[in-house]
This record gives sequence, C-alpha cells and structure tokens, in this order.
Amino acid sequence: MPDCRMSGNKAAEQIIQWGRSYWMETCFDRAQALKPCPSGATGACCRICHMGPCRFVHSSEERVEKGICGARLATVVARNFLRMAAAGVAAHSDHARELAIMLLRVARGEITGFDIRDTKKLHRMAGILGIEVDGRDKYDLAEEVAERLIEDFTRQWGILNYIKRVPEKTRERWERWDIVPVGIDREIAEALHRTNIGVDHDPDTLLLGALRVSLADGWGGSMIASDITDILFGTPNPDKSEAGFGIFRDDHVNLLVIGHNPALTKTLMDVISEPDIIEYARSKGAQGITLGDIFGMQQGVPTAGGFTNQELCLIMGIIDAAVVDRQCIMPTLADLAYNFHTKVITTSRKAHIQGVLHMPFDLDKTGETAREIVTLAIDNYPNRTGMGEKVKDRAVVLSGFSLESLENMNGDMRFSFSHLNNAIAEGRIRGLVGLVGCDNPRVQATGVHTCLAKELVKDDLLILTTECGAAACAVSGLLDPENILKEAGPGLRKTCEEMAIPPILHLGGCNDNSRILNILSAIVSEGGLSDEIGGLPVVIIAPEWMAEKEIAVGCYFAASGIPVIMGGTSPVEASEDVARIMTEIWYERFKGALHFEPDYERMYDMVIEYIDRAREELNLKAYEFGA
Repeated sequence: MPDCRMSGNKAAEQIIQWGRSYWMETCFDRAQALKPCPSGATGACCRICHMGPCRFVHSSEERVEKGICGARLATVVARNFLRMAAAGVAAHSDHARELAIMLLRVARGEITGFDIRDTKKLHRMAGILGIEVDGRDKYDLAEEVAERLIEDFTRQWGILNYIKRVPEKTRERWERWDIVPVGIDREIAEALHRTNIGVDHDPDTLLLGALRVSLADGWGGSMIASDITDILFGTPNPDKSEAGFGIFRDDHVNLLVIGHNPALTKTLMDVISEPDIIEYARSKGAQGITLGDIFGMQQGVPTAGGFTNQELCLIMGIIDAAVVDRQCIMPTLADLAYNFHTKVITTSRKAHIQGVLHMPFDLDKTGETAREIVTLAIDNYPNRTGMGEKVKDRAVVLSGFSLESLENMNGDMRFSFSHLNNAIAEGRIRGLVGLVGCDNPRVQATGVHTCLAKELVKDDLLILTTECGAAACAVSGLLDPENILKEAGPGLRKTCEEMAIPPILHLGGCNDNSRILNILSAIVSEGGLSDEIGGLPVVIIAPEWMAEKEIAVGCYFAASGIPVIMGGTSPVEASEDVARIMTEIWYERFKGALHFEPDYERMYDMVIEYIDRAREELNLKAYEFGA
C-alpha cells in the first residue's frame, strides 16, 4: 500500500495534514473519531417499527434469537440488506427519470440549450426498443424513445425494455428464480413493502428481492441514464484530459462542480467559453476560468478526484465557487468554506445544505442560471485570502471508453471483440476486472483502488473502471496510457498495443457501470468464450465501497453472473446463513456471488481464484505469465 496515513494519494495527504494544522476537520478526522455501531455495522439491528429498535446482541451470557415481532436474525440482516439495495436503486433511477423527462422535453421543443447530439445512438436505442426508424425526424423519434423508456418506471406487468439486451441463457436463469424486473418504481415499492414488519421472513427470498430490484437498476435505470446522456451530450470517445488538485490554477477563476448532473456540467462548460464571460474574468485580474469536477470527468472536464477529495479542494484556498447538484455531496463543505472565501452553491431542489446559497438549476433557464453562477465566482476571485495548501500535482488521463467507442475503433484503429476474445482464450489476457465504487475514509482512501489496479495489470488482467475508482486511478497517473503500459504484464501489454487501448479503460461515472454489462454482453455475442455472462473470466471489485448505490451495483453484477468483491467490513456479517446464500447459493444459481472482504491482499487472491476457476471451467488455455 502507498506510504501515507489516510489517503493513498500523497497530494491529498499533504492537504489533509495542512488542514489539521489549522484545526480544519475533514471526513478523515470524522472517520477516526466516529466508530461504527457494532450491531448496525453487521446488519444485526432492526429499526423498521416502533417496538424496537431491536439489537441482536451476542455475548457469552446472552444470545438474542428473535426480535419483539418474532423476526430472527437472518431475516433482519437480509431485510436490512434489501432496503439498502432498494435505496441505491432509487438514487440511480431517479437520476435516470430526470434524464428521460429531459429527453422528452428536448424532443418536444419545450427547452432550449440542449439538442440531440448523437443521432446514431438514438437510432441504436430505437432499434433495441423495437421502434421504426426509417424516414423519421430525429425529434419525433426521440420523443417516442423517451416515452418508451419512461414506461419502464411505471410499468405494472411485463418486463423492462432492456431485458432484450441480456444474453438468453443469463435471462433464463433470472426467469427460473423469478427475478426478472417488471418496472423500476414497482420493484422499489415491492422491496420496501416486503421488508415492512410482518411481511417476508425468508432470508433467501428477501435476498432474491435484492437481486430483482437491483437488476431494475443495472439493466434499467443506470442503463437508461447512460444511453440518454449519450444521446443528449454525445457518446464518449477516448480523449485526453487531466486529473489532480493541480487542475486548479492560482491565476484562474476556479469552479468546482460536485455531483452527477451532466446538464449542469455541460451548461457551465459552455458559459465559461463565452467571450464576454472570459473578458469579464480578465477585468477582475484572472487569466482565465477553470472548471473541474469531482467523480465523473463528464464531457472531458478535468477531475480533482473522487468522494473524499471534495473537502480537500476547498482547503487549497483557490476554489471561488463550489457548485453541487445531487448525490455524494458532503454538507461540511459549508463549514470548510467559512475558513476561506469560497462560495458554496446548491442547485437541486432535492439536495439542499443549510447556510449556503441556493440557485435552482431549472431546465427552462439553464443558461441564465449558469451565467449567474459563473459571474458570482468571477466576482469572488479578488476576495481570496491567500490562505490554503496549494498543490500542483496533476496527471494525464485518457477517458471516454464505451461499447460504442470500442466498436468504432475498428478501421484505422485495431480493437475488435474477436481480437479481445482470442486474447482471453489464448491466455495473453488472463481475464477482466471491473474496478468500481467509492473511495472511503475508513480505509486508506484511494490507496486500495490504486494498489489493486497496479497488481492486477501486472498479472495480465484488463481493467474496466468507473466512478471514484476511475478517479482514484486518474489522479494517481494510472490512466496515462504511457505510464500504465509500463506496469502491465507482457501478454496484456502486447495485446493492448495491438488493439490500441490502454490496460485500464475509464468508462465513466457510477451510472456507467451499466456500460460494463453491455461490453460483457458483446463479448458473449462475439462467441468463443461463454454463451452467457456467468462463467466468463470476469470479477468486479468495489474495494472501498460506502454507499447504498454500490450495494445495488454489486447485486446486479452478481445476478448477471459475475463474482463481486466488496472491500471493508460486511453489512451481513451477523448472519452466516445470509453470507452463505450470497456467496455459495447465488454462485450455484447465477454463477455470480457477493463477498465482503476487508483485506486487500485477500481481495487480490480471490480475484485470481475466480478468474482461473472460470478459465478452467471454460476449458481455456491455462494462464502462464509471459507466455
């Protein structure tokens, strides 16, 4: 592991220690001071009715077998887990709903400032949805696509539209165990109903419910969000950008955007490029305007890192405005901003912070609001106090991979799924690993991600990365193709050079985990390895997970047939029965599993064990390093 105390990134560690010297508290300090509840952390506390909360306390003298209502420990643990999954699905899918409504309004001409940027992707989605394309105006077509996708939220019978994209054998497993999702909102409501007092008490069926509601995210909400983002803002293509705290400059007006709303980021990008805005910034003494983000690297915007870096950006003392929308926002930004000149601005009606300026980002006046935000930041530029820990570190990043961009790399480029499958079959690429999830201050934040990434590519494992895992790799220089190629094993390095791809492919934000599903489906469709996703030499790791969204992500990958390893302590640790269902039983039924493992070296070993087991079961050539 990196030689740092709290963060795996030396620049982040430098800022943390500077802030501490001035008594500035961050998530790292709170993680040390606030210890987890020993019952709640393991899933052994039930608080869904007012007879409780019931804690299933274990000691040498007393063992609580049942709650007041009679629910046993395994039921409580499974029920808590299902509620976490449902909450995660709600977050991802509510984001998708807003994008679907936005697409509908753009198609109807009700809002300006946005357009259909990728008609090819629009046609592709229409084809998947069974919508006639020939001779259609793009707005007319987009309206029908939007309406069809909106139906996925409220449908009461049938199945989600995108289940058509699932390999047939994978879908048959779902049908056998009745986990094919019907409608997104319906599955969330059913999950909350069945976890209510006195409803479902079987841990097995409760956990099947977690798979079902999560599939409504992976093959529903998240996939819808990624597809509509592509249609409205353009499908990602590989492009170079920068990452690290050094993206912000002393002589620039600096805006930090934190959240997951691509419309906000896109509008701010457009506004800071306007000549009159640039001239106004210069009139205040700035040489230009910089926009950087946390999490996503949306539309090529440089990133300052993942979840745990958002507070640290303010401690640099040069952020003129921190603009937030929704999801994964720390309310303590307001407390830290008090030490500096930084203005914190909330923009979503569902995500407020006490004591900060709220400027609603309304789709009917996006440009007007964005100009107000940027103007406020420019006016605040002369108010800098000079206080703060300035960090110059930044790294080159190649991001923007997707199923479509990989498909389009044929021709002048050399990538093909046939080539990829052959490399896996022949052992030049040992397998694929999805490196996903948040960074967490309860471990050495970002350090587990980057340490695993380096070790995995050395053993010829191609990495698909998203969200904060991708941000961790970005700020550490691992998404610079020249740097990471040097770290790769000989088989992976040679294959990547042949296919013109880096050993770590950055696929986007947390919704974009669905892009991994589409890539794996394309691998199955290409043939030569497996006729379903389950059984492929693929493992997903979320080594520093912390959010309910990641429980949903882990469940939809496991149900799709992929072993998943979540880092840190287990929220189901209190029940051996629940843990066994999620590992052994799920593997028997779906060829996927969900493990919780706190030791990063053991995580690595589990990846290798699963990858090599899959290769053996598929009768692939045994992997030999350097062969």
